Amino acid sequence: MKKVTILIALITVAAISSCKKSQFLDIKPSSNIVEPQSAGDFEELLDNTTVMNYTGGLAQLASDDYETTYANWQTVSNTERNSYTWAVDIYQGDVGILDWNSLYQEVFYANVVLDGTQSMAESPARDYIRGWALFDRAYAFYDLTRNFCKSYDKSTANSDLGIPLRLSPDIDYLVKRSTLQQSYNQIFADLTTALPLLPAIRPSANLNRPSQIAAYALLARIYLSMRDYASAETNADKALALYSTLIDYNTVSQTSSTPFSKTNDELIYNSSQVVAYSDFTGSSFALSTISQSVISLYDNNDLRLATYFKKSGTTYTKKRGYYGTGLYPFTGLATDELYLIKAECLARDGNTDEAMTWLNNLLIKRFRSGTFVPLTAANSTEALSLILTERRKELIWRGLRWHDLKRLNLEGANITLSRSLNGVNYTIPPNDPRYVFPIPSDEIALSGIQQNAR
Repeated sequence: MKKVTILIALITVAAISSCKKSQFLDIKPSSNIVEPQSAGDFEELLDNTTVMNYTGGLAQLASDDYETTYANWQTVSNTERNSYTWAVDIYQGDVGILDWNSLYQEVFYANVVLDGTQSMAESPARDYIRGWALFDRAYAFYDLTRNFCKSYDKSTANSDLGIPLRLSPDIDYLVKRSTLQQSYNQIFADLTTALPLLPAIRPSANLNRPSQIAAYALLARIYLSMRDYASAETNADKALALYSTLIDYNTVSQTSSTPFSKTNDELIYNSSQVVAYSDFTGSSFALSTISQSVISLYDNNDLRLATYFKKSGTTYTKKRGYYGTGLYPFTGLATDELYLIKAECLARDGNTDEAMTWLNNLLIKRFRSGTFVPLTAANSTEALSLILTERRKELIWRGLRWHDLKRLNLEGANITLSRSLNGVNYTIPPNDPRYVFPIPSDEIALSGIQQNAR
């Protein structure tokens, strides 16, 4: 049964590749595929954005970024409906969950490239492709880890469940779940190896491709989620030393439905939510509105309100993504996130004035010209509160809120989420097991790996 599933996946790979100029994939009645023959062939695999550059959508579905009505809630898929109310069984029979399947398909592609380039003669092109594949694998592994595992806690990471770490394109073996510590160790090993192989310059025309900037930015994001704030700041500094451009939102259209371009100057690395859950968080956004609790945070002169959202009567809906053509939430890496990571880490280290300077350097680019009054804080606690509020406003609809809730509640933030539908109240308290998504049931049936407690 598992081999049939994998054969279908390989056929899909071949079908996708058949549209390309190099038809180097073939299907055999075995676990092997015909390896690409050149650096250009391997590059085409990694450049295939119909497969690569996706992250899961469950975190956006479960977040408190949006609201819906009972009538709308009744019409959507099981996964969308049950994620919104934080049900124990969110899939309720739904199979083919892309948050798991699509990410492991990306891992498979990366492993094909890493395996195939191993025997190639060393060259700058070969090194770059290997660095690219290692970054892509780390990016996919981290997304799987943050969605299907507990938040990192160094006191329990050696016993907490991680993810299956598939490090080979071979399909004839099963991989059990590693520990959470082993999962993070592999992610860091891939990124550490990738870094010197990647270019230091931002690939402005091809932001689906990683750079050293992207690797440092990803490390900063990961360390922040682990609550290792010193390491998060160090890597944010390294990324910002290479690229720190911010957009002045006074130069961005407030009326356009697509205010950003696919190569806007803040982008470091492009990824988006898997192509699923279109009614609530995807291509149509037809059945959801932005939470009023979020809208109320924006000042009248804050240009983000009109840039990010469209007003319809008394409600707001989401405009196109942060990278323009995207129909699903942008989940990639950008300089604004790095400014906020830097500011938060400084505040947590007691550097109040410097933290506020970094925050204000971002915010002055977000307010109507001549209206911004720099924020001040009497101490690091006030600074941290202001920074986290701005993080909420700046990074909305980027797939980060759910993961922020996980780490902040471990810090003692004590944030409880609540929703009401048709007179029924739904809540999820801090550190609840439902913050870890269940592994899809069809994967459990095929591989027999251990399910998460819900």
